[in-house]
Amino acid sequence: MTIITLFILAIGLSFDTFAVSISSGIARKHIVFKEAFIVASVFGFFQASMPVLGWLGGVSIKTYIESFDHWIAFGLLGIIGVKMIIESFKNEEEKQFNPLNPKVMITMAIATSIDALAVGISLAIVEVNMLFAFLIIGFVTFLVAMLGMLFGKKIGGKLGRRMEILGGVILIAIGIRIIAEHFLA
Repeated sequence: MTIITLFILAIGLSFDTFAVSISSGIARKHIVFKEAFIVASVFGFFQASMPVLGWLGGVSIKTYIESFDHWIAFGLLGIIGVKMIIESFKNEEEKQFNPLNPKVMITMAIATSIDALAVGISLAIVEVNMLFAFLIIGFVTFLVAMLGMLFGKKIGGKLGRRMEILGGVILIAIGIRIIAEHFLA
């Protein structure tokens, strides 16, 4: 997997985080840099760790699925992408929450990164340097979370749904690319 594809994957995975970070910025209009840094670090760590966990599970079954692994990667990314798009249309009730509460912060980080677990299985199939993937996914998610909180403070929650849809489309596109690369190779 190329570095560009890893960055695109990281961006696609981080759109849920962006939407939640916007909500966090809306909820805590006076969030300071230190607080935002902590929230973004937790999001980045969980988003980067989940693919590693999925990869560890995926590596152990790779030899059994090599003949159809591209279809698995396509299916997983497609399902996750479609799920993100469908969830973007669900009505969310306005909730007053404190994103700085450690329980809330960790719950949001897990919720926004659980899909990355399945992506990790895909990464085991397409062979990628997981340390590099961990660093890129964590860094991109950290930046996206910081930007999301800033946007939440500045422009509100108007972009959240659009970002989730775009994230889903990106994951589906990466799945299609994996299929195309398999048949063109």
